Amino acid sequence: MTEGFSTLEGWYTLHDFRTMDWPAWKALDPREKALVQEELFSLLHRFCAIDEKREGSFGLFDVAGHKADFLFLNLRPTLEEITSLERDLNKTQFARYAKPAYSYVSVVEISNYLHGQEKKPEDMLQDPYVQSRLYPVLPKVKAICFYPMNKKRDGQDNWYTLPVEERRALMRDHGMTGRKFAGQLTQMIGGSIGLDDWEWGVTLFANDPVVFKKVVTDMRFDVVSARYAEFGAFFVGNALDNDQLIKALDGTCHSTSK
Repeated sequence: MTEGFSTLEGWYTLHDFRTMDWPAWKALDPREKALVQEELFSLLHRFCAIDEKREGSFGLFDVAGHKADFLFLNLRPTLEEITSLERDLNKTQFARYAKPAYSYVSVVEISNYLHGQEKKPEDMLQDPYVQSRLYPVLPKVKAICFYPMNKKRDGQDNWYTLPVEERRALMRDHGMTGRKFAGQLTQMIGGSIGLDDWEWGVTLFANDPVVFKKVVTDMRFDVVSARYAEFGAFFVGNALDNDQLIKALDGTCHSTSK
């Protein structure tokens, strides 16, 4: 029997992508639009306040391309809290104009492939680095990239039938590729086996979005990706603060095609 792998889990994550009904939004009376925005900003303030308490984290992003317009990214200790936050957003008047485009549910994960092979889980949880990985505060950087992925189960290219030491060696090489971008990139891995349609959700953060292209390109040449990985759609966007969100809602940050 092939040996499996163990994981440590942290906060639950919800990537909530929304597409704006721009004609309906632009047709709103300015006074009504102001009330809708006031309600939205009140909710976002509550989302953001959780960072200060270190009981979760939140980020808002402007998505490039036609797959979505905005990403509301929430991290919380429980799935119940994640569901409640999604419901709170759906109850706002803003949700009449910001329609669900795509969502992804996962839980922040560290596997024993790269960390703590010789340590017990309870000992790993005392490590400040492990704590920062499992319970991350989203970095204050300019850009985000998200994509889901699977490990292949296709004939001879079946990740789940490889011996654990071979999997560990391949993942170690894969990790070394990522380390070349230390200081330029932050990565968050969400385990989603049994939680969503793919097995993992990968979120990358950087100030220069070109770094996303470079790291994903380099990793394509690792055996673990070249032979054993399958990828879903990629989403890329820019971090938004309140002023930038106001400009985005005024339409100045969007092309006429949106």
